[in-house]
Amino acid sequence: MAKISSFCPGGICANSYLITDEASGLSALVDCGEDSPAMRSFIGGAKLEYILLTHGHFDHIGGAAAIKSEYGARLAVSRQDEPMLSSGKLNLSAFMGGIVPKVTADIIVEEGSVITLGSTEIKVLATPGHTPGGVCYLTEDALFCGDTLFFCSCGRTDFPGGSSSDIMKSLKRLSQLDGDLRVYPGHDRATSIAFEKQNNPYMR
Repeated sequence: MAKISSFCPGGICANSYLITDEASGLSALVDCGEDSPAMRSFIGGAKLEYILLTHGHFDHIGGAAAIKSEYGARLAVSRQDEPMLSSGKLNLSAFMGGIVPKVTADIIVEEGSVITLGSTEIKVLATPGHTPGGVCYLTEDALFCGDTLFFCSCGRTDFPGGSSSDIMKSLKRLSQLDGDLRVYPGHDRATSIAFEKQNNPYMR
């Protein structure tokens, strides 16, 4: 079994999630938009094994370099979004008043990859559209979907590398998952596949 905790910092409020395998006590942080006292308090004394990035935009990677260094965690990202970790233009931070610190990936994930966290398996689903290499992380009854799927909405596709046709294909794929799956998006509130299939105009 895995325990899930959530954290939403101020500003743009990109959600971060801490997945903790209850048997081993090992944890993975899904997205890390900032390095702040609040973020470090959220992580606390967790045995942080991984930082799992859903995509490479600045509001999801801004604190990754510092948190990775502090906790000795291994950082995972898709190959398509890996260049965003070292480019302020690609991760959009150059257009938002400051460039986020560069960070190096330790693990390149792709469709079908599995991250082992103690007794918990975290499966990778490739869901491009918001970015070329956007991914979701699936574990037990939870889906961490970054900026692919939101409560009654979906990620925008007008940034460089975005694709409306790709995100619609990704959303169609997600709509075929178990309706009981709890959905933890990159912004806004948690939801479920069943609710989104009934209420999200982008998933009909």
